[in-house]
Amino acid sequence: MRHYARLFTQLRQTMVQAKTWVLKHHFEGFPKDGDFELKVVELPDFKDGEVLLEAVFLSVDPYMRPYSHVRMQAGDVMIGTQVAKVTQSNNPAFPVGCHVVGRCGWRTHTVSDGSDITRVLADWPQDVSLSHALGAIGMPGLTALYGLEEVCAIKPGETLLVNAAAGAVGSVAGQIAKLKGCRVVGSAGADDKVAYLKELGFDQAFNYKTVSSLEEALKNASPEGYDCYFENVGGHFSSVAIQQMKTFGRIAVCGGISLYNVTTPQTGPYPHLTMIFKQLKMEGFLVGRWEHKNEESLKRMLTWMQEGKLKCREHVTVGFENMPAAFMGMLRGENIGKAIIKV
Repeated sequence: MRHYARLFTQLRQTMVQAKTWVLKHHFEGFPKDGDFELKVVELPDFKDGEVLLEAVFLSVDPYMRPYSHVRMQAGDVMIGTQVAKVTQSNNPAFPVGCHVVGRCGWRTHTVSDGSDITRVLADWPQDVSLSHALGAIGMPGLTALYGLEEVCAIKPGETLLVNAAAGAVGSVAGQIAKLKGCRVVGSAGADDKVAYLKELGFDQAFNYKTVSSLEEALKNASPEGYDCYFENVGGHFSSVAIQQMKTFGRIAVCGGISLYNVTTPQTGPYPHLTMIFKQLKMEGFLVGRWEHKNEESLKRMLTWMQEGKLKCREHVTVGFENMPAAFMGMLRGENIGKAIIKV
């Protein structure tokens, strides 16, 4: 009987198929539908120590655009993170039925040896969607937290500027700064996003696309300047914002979404004299630098969410087949909060 059960298990394993989105060829400028290809692949039998995962929620994030050039080849499965359920397991650390966050890419099913997955927090509340493990209680939330605490070393009473402030990272950064007793100014590219920032408690918020002068908008929002600047955009916005920094200001460079799809490299103006005279600190960072702090940090942010101190909006797209559209929509700024795909 055991022999037949083992044969059945092996047959079931070999029959599992995964849908995947692959990068058909590298993006030239803004991504297009033709840059992606949906493929169905048969998964191999999983071995001792391996598990079979089924995607529940997938993430699309700005970093995927520049990383596709440096981390991927044409024909590779698109990179990305997902919340998945363990459906079969040969690894006691990941029993059947548990949920994990994994760097599995754009695929519906994955065989993993456990090295690229992490279990969702053990005490995850039932009334909190697991999708937040890809947002405020996940990589974007950690990015916001570490950018403020580790890079900017922000202090109560200081003024923070955040651009792309209605996105997954910016909206959390602004709220954390408010929790720390700071004054927060946010910019976004649509009036409904500006309204959302005011709902979150930002002290000032403006639509950078409709103001007559970005310089004047920044000055009006904080006439005395900015102690800290959480940079998500780059380009022209950055050039103007750096001029508004206070002496000894700190800039956490998280992203540069205005540069991701350009085909001609941007040049100047150059900030060196301003940085020298104002003695500014400008530091790029990747969230993985503080991975050893993740568990404690995620628990802190989950507590803030449960206490109503951290509010998190999601832009949910239903259907794995819609991942390219969700990705391109996110790059166009169609989302408020975290862009999520529900399988």
